[in-house]
Amino acid sequence: MRLSIRHTTRYKFAEPVAHGIQRLRLAPKETQGQKVLDWTMEYKGAREELSYDDQNVNHVTLVSVEEGVKEVVVSCKGTVDTEDYAGVIGHHAGHMPLWAFLGTTRLTEPGANIRELIGKVERSDEGMVATLHRLSAVIREAVDYDTDVTHVHTTAEEAVADGGGVCQDHAHIFIAAARALEIPARYVSGYLMMNDRIEQEATHAWAEAWVQGLGWVGFDISNQISPDPRYVRVATGRDYRDAAPITGISFGAVTEDLHVDLAVEQQMVEQ
Repeated sequence: MRLSIRHTTRYKFAEPVAHGIQRLRLAPKETQGQKVLDWTMEYKGAREELSYDDQNVNHVTLVSVEEGVKEVVVSCKGTVDTEDYAGVIGHHAGHMPLWAFLGTTRLTEPGANIRELIGKVERSDEGMVATLHRLSAVIREAVDYDTDVTHVHTTAEEAVADGGGVCQDHAHIFIAAARALEIPARYVSGYLMMNDRIEQEATHAWAEAWVQGLGWVGFDISNQISPDPRYVRVATGRDYRDAAPITGISFGAVTEDLHVDLAVEQQMVEQ
């Protein structure tokens, strides 16, 4: 499947910026079942300083915010070819050892609520992948998809207690539970082509777990499937903070408004 992606992030400041640095993880990376044909990034109110691959082999671009601006716009567009591998990414890559994805983080620390969810998961005779799908189903049943309940700093344990959250929260809960079961797990941010619309208001997030004999396997808890050709992987990490699309600091200003325009659609491929 050939996917065309347009992604614009616009953030306004209450006062002119004295100095600011932003770290961008917006460019897809090539993995099994995913080939980037082209990708461009343009900036208004900022300029690119350098780009590099981080410890998780995420493509990172560092930009500086121009002094005195009150608005920054980051515009990305590109084309990606995808194939269906039933969510199987395979071998581990990057400088982070596999055991690093067993340790907890502040966002994925399991507590009583998550351990209660784990107790509801029956091990499947069909193997680890089927068991992890059962875990995904238990999480989705316990935590409704609700955009008004959580925020980017909500922990997995808090989201379970709230009984609602978004894809970020579902992924964090899955990761916390998997690691509690001594299964390496990681967070994935990326793009998803929706079946009912092209225009979207946010990127997507899901989780991957390490399955012996298969390697990394994806689980979209919010949609109750493993990623298919509609999914484009951008960044991975121990939790959201390692894979966030945009992070950074600014001096002399406070972000007043953040707006995202995202469009993902299929392109016809000439034979």
